[in-house]
This record gives sequence, C-alpha cells and structure tokens, in this order.
Amino acid sequence: MEYKTRQWHEKCFCCVVCKNPIGTKSFIPREQEIYCAGCYEDKFATRCVKCNKIITSGGVTYKNEPWHRDCFTCSNCNNSLAGQRFTSRDDKPYCAECFGELFAKRCTACSKPITGIGGTRFISFEDRHWHNDCFICAGCKTSLVGRGFITDGDDIICPECAKMKLM
Repeated sequence: MEYKTRQWHEKCFCCVVCKNPIGTKSFIPREQEIYCAGCYEDKFATRCVKCNKIITSGGVTYKNEPWHRDCFTCSNCNNSLAGQRFTSRDDKPYCAECFGELFAKRCTACSKPITGIGGTRFISFEDRHWHNDCFICAGCKTSLVGRGFITDGDDIICPECAKMKLM
C-alpha cells in the first residue's frame, strides 16, 4: 500500500482504533492517524442529543447541541419544532400552543392563554390579566385600554357606567 509517499505492508495499513487492515476500503486520515469509516464515525461524527444517532445531513442546533430535524420536537405534544415558532421552559422546548396551555397566564375575560407571541399586549391589575381586546367595560362593552376603570366585584366598568350604577 502507498499513502502520502509512504509505503506499507497491506496488513500494516490499518485503522488506529479497530486495527483492521484498510485494504481497498475507504479510510479517513486525521492528524497522523488513519481510521476506517466506521471507527471515524463512532469517534468523531456529530450525534443527535435525543437519539444519539449520527446526523448525516441537515439537523438543528438548540442550546448549542445538535438534533435531527425529526428529533427536535415539543416536550409536550411531540410535534416537530424545526422551522416553527417555539419557546422553552426549564431547558425543554415547547411549541407556542403547548406553552400557552401549560404555562401562560389566563385572560380573566375569555380564559384563553396570554402568550405574548406575535406582540400581543395585555393588561394586568392586581392578580388578574386581560388580552387588550378583552379589557372592556362589563356594562357598555367599550374598550378600557388606556382609560380609567372601576372594579365592581369581579367586573370592571368604565367611569360612565359606574356613575349610572350609583344613580
């Protein structure tokens, strides 16, 4: 065998890891050592952190770790997150829908999650929260965003409706 102007006995030109002769099989040189393709992959190939199999093409990087696109899924529903909007909690990735259902504050009026995805604005008062569109007077249904309001039990009402109620 001849490689890099050096000559070898066929049985001496072998993989540094498994010691099997390379013969006519493909090999990968690294620094001063020769590896058969299998040993090189085992030792140096990028592996998915979820399934531990070699990533041969594509892939996703999350928290500086490699994943197969199919392995990078929501921690709750297992739907693929590759190319999708997602967020994380406790270092686990979640699709926007699952994150909202599991962790987001709930709107006092409609009970749906307030996720903030897409720039959604919301109002908080004491321990209650509302989507901007849900923050309306219980009496006349006008928006209270940027206006004064009065609490009336569980309801919020505008000053005009509060005056009417007192009269």
